[in-house]
Amino acid sequence: MSIKEIVPPGMPYPPDFGSPTSLAMRAGDFVYVSGMIAWDEKRNIVGVGDPRIQTIEVIKSIQACLKAAGGDLKDIIKVTFYLTDIRHKAVIWEARKELFGANRPASTLVEVSHLVDPQALLEVDAVAYLGK
Repeated sequence: MSIKEIVPPGMPYPPDFGSPTSLAMRAGDFVYVSGMIAWDEKRNIVGVGDPRIQTIEVIKSIQACLKAAGGDLKDIIKVTFYLTDIRHKAVIWEARKELFGANRPASTLVEVSHLVDPQALLEVDAVAYLGK
């Protein structure tokens, strides 16, 4: 099985800001997307204080990672949502439904006390399957 780092164009590259992680890794037919928060290309939070806008930005970042690996949101089989306020669940679920469409991957949602950026309201990681 081959293992390859996925680097989507236009996204902040973790080693450039001192992180020892990758945005995504492809291992055979699987793509593992690291936890994404609503950062723009300069690592500024998009949609400060707005869980809907942040959810859209996060899912678009996951989609960019998958596209760079040859996939799309329809290929996601598992997602994990980390929320700083569980009361945002309904808003986040609505945005998720719009972006994921008919795809209903396995999912976990947990409330956390902090994320790496204090303005981030959520973080999401994903696993996708790109096999036949």
